[in-house]
Amino acid sequence: MSNSKFDKVLGTKDILVIAFGAMIGWGWVINSGDWITSAGFLGAIIAFLLGGTMVIFVGLTYAELTAAMPQCGGEHVFSYKAMGPNGSFVCTWAIILGYVATAAFEAAALPTVFKYIFGDGFMVGHMYNVGDTPIYASYVAVGCIVSVIITLINIRGAKTAAILQTILTSIIAVAGLLLIAASVVRGDTANITSNLFHVSNTGSSLKTAFGGILTVTCMTPFLFIGFDVIPQAAEEINIAYKKIGKIMLFSIGLAVTWYLLIIFAVAYVMPKNEMLDSLNNGLVTADAMAYAFNSSAMANVLIISGICGILTSWNSFLIGGSRAMYSIAESKMMPAIFAKLHSKYKTPVAAIVLVGVACFFAPFFGKPVLIWLVDAASFGCCIAYLMVSISFVILRKKAPEMERPYKVKHGKFVGCVAIILSGILSLLYIIPVPFAASALIWQEWVVVGVWILLGFFFFLYSKKKYGNEFGIHVDVSLDENLK
Repeated sequence: MSNSKFDKVLGTKDILVIAFGAMIGWGWVINSGDWITSAGFLGAIIAFLLGGTMVIFVGLTYAELTAAMPQCGGEHVFSYKAMGPNGSFVCTWAIILGYVATAAFEAAALPTVFKYIFGDGFMVGHMYNVGDTPIYASYVAVGCIVSVIITLINIRGAKTAAILQTILTSIIAVAGLLLIAASVVRGDTANITSNLFHVSNTGSSLKTAFGGILTVTCMTPFLFIGFDVIPQAAEEINIAYKKIGKIMLFSIGLAVTWYLLIIFAVAYVMPKNEMLDSLNNGLVTADAMAYAFNSSAMANVLIISGICGILTSWNSFLIGGSRAMYSIAESKMMPAIFAKLHSKYKTPVAAIVLVGVACFFAPFFGKPVLIWLVDAASFGCCIAYLMVSISFVILRKKAPEMERPYKVKHGKFVGCVAIILSGILSLLYIIPVPFAASALIWQEWVVVGVWILLGFFFFLYSKKKYGNEFGIHVDVSLDENLK
């Protein structure tokens, strides 16, 4: 046993906004039109209920394991206790892919919002093309500058990052609630009834509708990434361990409710034809806001909340990714520099900087890379979720005597369902389904492949450098006052 090296600075509100802010992010602003046009209103609702069900079952396993092992690293600690160092490396490396790819996505997505607000005049200083997409100096500059700012904020400590998260999440919540309320007043039931499912003009309507639901379902893991940041920062949380599990589950339920309400609001207020036009020319959710208030200025209000959403996700995943790297480095599975904390702020500075560097360079690759990063991140998270669910079942059998401040009822059933659902979702990324665009395309496999090769490099390098110390793990003594 060792004493924690982190300062316990995060309270109930802090971890709730870190998790919820990460999960709602920017996706509801930029992608709601895609969800509804891909699956229809009811199809999108079903897709999010399916994805939300998977995340809730996986969240239950996380809740019990986090309360039982509230140590920095979350997935790393859970899988280590259940599977040993090799399984733990695979699990942690997969979740780091999810965090780093998502943070990089936010860095590349942010400049696109400025283009929406300021138009083509924002894009100045053509540099080169990525495929058919031109990359401009102004686009790159915005992403790079904000990457530096977010990185510096996180270096200064988790509490500083949590304060920023609280402010930004509050702005998002206000804008979203305004959209929902105005849509209820201005909406029309006919907009929903005429757009229940996606139906193709050719082929089987049932198959097309089912394919649309599966396609959107496979998008949901990316949107729900964020609750798992809580166990990553567990050593910095200063609330009762049992309460940590409850807050994690509450944040998931809150995020599922949020997405369902946004889908309802957009589909209820916008006719299908206008939604399709908006999908081609702008951001559907922002246009829905303008339509609901009959004011183009209100679209910019929503866009501002979208900027806040990008920053909340970015902030959370920098926290999560850096803590996961710290944990794996502390077990001598990555270079030791990533396990060093800042002398004043007690943050894993080298790990934060590394994630920050990935974010800094993401805008140079432009918008085409965004989708590749989203799907690669989702796949990495699904693999990690699957391995945590398996760890949950293993530890129920392997360590029944382990103290569990938050113990899930019907644990065997919950664990098995979590394994099945996360396993099916993982397979949908691997095995192409003829009527659904769910499997990774070759560019996304390149992203995953590069990440796997990088993992092999660190694995072999660390095994050779640290020898018998590779995979060592020391438990952190629990705070008796928080049990």
